[in-house]
Amino acid sequence: MTTPAPPLPLSHTPFPPASGRNMALLVQLRWMAVVGQLVTIWAAVRFLHVGLPLAQLVAVPVLLAMVNLSTMAMGREREGYSHLEMLGALMLDVGSLAWQLYFSGGTTNPFAFLFLLQIVIGAILLPPSWSWIVAAISAAAVAGLTFDYRPLHLPEPYASAPMRLYLLGSLVCFLLIAALLVFFVIRIDRNRRQSDAALAALRQQAAEEQHIVRMGLLASGAAHELGTPLATISVLLGDWRTHPAMAAHADLRAELGEMNTELQRCKTIVSGILMSAGEARGENPAVTTLSAFVGAIAQGWAERSGGAVYLDDRIGENHYNIVADPALRQVIGNVIENALEVSPHFVTMTVAVDDGAVRIDIRDRGPGFAPEMLEAFGRPYSSTKGRSGGGLGLFLVVNVLRKLGGKVEVGNLLDGGAQVRLTIPLSAFAYKGRAA
Repeated sequence: MTTPAPPLPLSHTPFPPASGRNMALLVQLRWMAVVGQLVTIWAAVRFLHVGLPLAQLVAVPVLLAMVNLSTMAMGREREGYSHLEMLGALMLDVGSLAWQLYFSGGTTNPFAFLFLLQIVIGAILLPPSWSWIVAAISAAAVAGLTFDYRPLHLPEPYASAPMRLYLLGSLVCFLLIAALLVFFVIRIDRNRRQSDAALAALRQQAAEEQHIVRMGLLASGAAHELGTPLATISVLLGDWRTHPAMAAHADLRAELGEMNTELQRCKTIVSGILMSAGEARGENPAVTTLSAFVGAIAQGWAERSGGAVYLDDRIGENHYNIVADPALRQVIGNVIENALEVSPHFVTMTVAVDDGAVRIDIRDRGPGFAPEMLEAFGRPYSSTKGRSGGGLGLFLVVNVLRKLGGKVEVGNLLDGGAQVRLTIPLSAFAYKGRAA
């Protein structure tokens, strides 16, 4: 059986949070720059009749488009980007802007204020020490472009009154920077909030897993301690059943039989705890089919509940070979047991396979989940039963399925009752070898 690798600890995350989404924003900004530069060059030549070195200017948006396509192609397999890679992307944008301004008037071109946009984005995306690098290089570029640039060859009437064209360009540049800042700051802030929520979820998951480890150690220790007294009781029951005094008491023999049945059930539970803890695994795993696995669970609970549990097997004729996981059997049993507590006469268990995942729907005819229970579902000690330690069963269900790469969904049915849906990837417990 294979299980997904656990998430990395927060201190070992290889990339800064939301770096992938932030790089996607930089790619969007670069696409806007490509389109904006081409449109500006076309408009300056077509309508203003400004003499521009087209080869040098058009080469930059072509280069940026190629970099964008490469980033998108390579980024499909990436989980994120380092600060150095983010700094390199910003330096590319700063360098391309400086190149464009060098051939179009330097700082006499009002679009030189676009350097401020790069500085603001660097301050948001990078740590303070790294963002100063963006500011310093941008300032150096502006200083260089103030003294060294290719002047624009303006036609009349702009050649005699260049300030009019400069003011018009300043207005366009201001509106462009304002729109881009609002758009990208909002998007970057949303990425930050999503990252904070993801980190909070990881911390919650780590706390829950630590709680489960403590519970597992306690259960394993209790199973070890119970082993000896259960064995002693088993020997005593065996002696009593063969004692001559029992021959004349049919009622006592029947009660001893019931005691022995319950004792065997306790020993089975103890063995299951030790097996789930990894202390009683055999050489060969228990290989069965999915239909047989869920059928055995449903049959066991049907016998225990007097026929109240019904199985709706929609797996079909496909024989999915799986490794019978005692932990999965236990969590399914926990859900069925909870359903029987509120609906002791009718519980259905529907099993199907969709898109490589096993879907198990357990429905009852009880009063359904209360709104506060739906909000706190899966949290430890979240229960409406009013007894100490309640709520651990569903807490274990959620975490065991999460370890298997699955999920748990709960809700109330329109015609009354509640439904708990367990979705588990078939690959999580599929048998990779040849079926027996």
